[in-house]
Amino acid sequence: MAGSDKRKQSLYFPEDMLKEIQHEATRQDRSLSWIVQKAWKIARTEIQKFPSINDDDSED
Repeated sequence: MAGSDKRKQSLYFPEDMLKEIQHEATRQDRSLSWIVQKAWKIARTEIQKFPSINDDDSED
């Protein structure tokens, strides 16, 4: 099944943010992983608009 590759990864969130994610996961009866994956899918097009840390901001 495509897209079923599961890899263990540690992610670190500020405590308040983690509590919000946990609350939402409980409210929806979903896993933390599911919530974070759905949030990424929703937000990724906006995040891709952010400049890279390596982008040159100065105009020559």
